[in-house]
Amino acid sequence: MMPPSLIHINSYPGVGKLTIGRKVGSELGAKLLDNHSIYNVAFALTEFKSDAFYDAVREVRSTAYRLVMSLSPDVPVILTNAHTQDSNWGNECWDKAIELARKTGRQHVLILLDCARDENAKRIQSVDRDAMRKPRDPMMFRQGELDRELIDRGADRLLRLEVTNMSENDAAASIVAWLRNQ
Repeated sequence: MMPPSLIHINSYPGVGKLTIGRKVGSELGAKLLDNHSIYNVAFALTEFKSDAFYDAVREVRSTAYRLVMSLSPDVPVILTNAHTQDSNWGNECWDKAIELARKTGRQHVLILLDCARDENAKRIQSVDRDAMRKPRDPMMFRQGELDRELIDRGADRLLRLEVTNMSENDAAASIVAWLRNQ
């Protein structure tokens, strides 16, 4: 049996965090809190990267995390993010996720999804991303832009999964199998 978990999927934009997270969540009966569920209020009502933007994200995140704390501890929770080690904002958000896991008695289980740049650049252009206000610009993948290391600290368990040549179903099945065998 899988211990109570906060499953934290971290990867670059366009890799497939939400799609894979939905499939994993469906299989495990988990609650999914996608990063855009938190960020979209700020995107809609404030100027990106302004003080008001960050304050709005903090407020929405605080409300969302309070609701997670009210869930039964045996309900797995999946978070998705795209946070890098060299970002003060990313580290602030990451610390809040670790704190959430501790406060709810859940293990912080980190899933890092890797994807080749050329495939990632193709995936990010999907028109399906518009509905969630997700970036679609393949220019994000210019030399150096993705050389920033993803955050991988603070996890009780860690899985690095190369998804370049995997379907979303296969990636989700690999994650679920790994989680159930821990």
